[in-house]
Amino acid sequence: MPLDVIVVMDPIGSIKIAKDTTFAMLLEAQRRGHRLHYVIPGRLSLREGVAQAQVAALTVKDDKAGWSTLGDTRTLTFGPGQVVLMRKDPPVDDQYLYDTHVLGVAQQAGALIVNDPQGLRDFNEKLAALLFPQCCPPTLVSRDPAALKAFVAEHGEAVLKPLDGMGGRSIFRVKAGDPNTNVILETLIGGGNFTLAQRFIPGIKDGDKRVLLVDGEPVDYALARIPQGDEFRGNLAAGGRGEGRPLSERDRWIAAQVGPEMKRRGMLFVGLDVIGDYLTEVNVTSPTCVRELDGQYGLNIAGQLFDAIEKKLAA
Repeated sequence: MPLDVIVVMDPIGSIKIAKDTTFAMLLEAQRRGHRLHYVIPGRLSLREGVAQAQVAALTVKDDKAGWSTLGDTRTLTFGPGQVVLMRKDPPVDDQYLYDTHVLGVAQQAGALIVNDPQGLRDFNEKLAALLFPQCCPPTLVSRDPAALKAFVAEHGEAVLKPLDGMGGRSIFRVKAGDPNTNVILETLIGGGNFTLAQRFIPGIKDGDKRVLLVDGEPVDYALARIPQGDEFRGNLAAGGRGEGRPLSERDRWIAAQVGPEMKRRGMLFVGLDVIGDYLTEVNVTSPTCVRELDGQYGLNIAGQLFDAIEKKLAA
């Protein structure tokens, strides 16, 4: 039975389709005969307590010369038989949170929101990993520069980063006694921002692995984002090279620790960041790496996701 698939995303005209996971989802939904609707950016609304959006009918094709066609704009009211793909990139700022509140009303009206709006509010991608401390390296989250400096001194070398960053931005690698530590902490803490300090994991040289969970179950392969040149960050946005790998036993163990809670909370599509033997982040807003893994291994991860979506709606 055809579904209405409504996508909330950053402007579709500026995506890079070769590595855009949202685009993979749209291609799969269209292949299954579902109707696609593109929410005009910034056009979610509540009218008399009813969740609505300004949308345009959307068709997509896997062609870098022209990958999307939009129809006329109309007002859509959220309700049963709809799937909403909430795929806006961070930052998770006030406007992002307001969007999740509108989508929460849409959820109450019967639409299936992927991922669950409450979970999007609850799971900061840095802090969410710490719900599973057995999986994580030594970590401190603090606004106290003295405590953070002491953490670096204790472990000899640490990574410092803000709680709201993405794509490797504002991540610092600091050694004990580094004369730049004070100014780095001043930059990160600013007027009182939390900063996360994590013991440096030498395994980053072999890549920062993205392990994907579909309804709590891991995809069999991960994409290792490998730092290049003199860069210590593996993020693709920071120039890292993506290389697919089968999941290790440790990867599967971490997925087994995290997956059931993600499933319980309605987080159908989640990306775990694993460096060496350690979980470092739990990505719930707009996890990526589907196109790369599909291409390297002949997978259809978006197909797995839509199998889970259709099963949930049927239930």
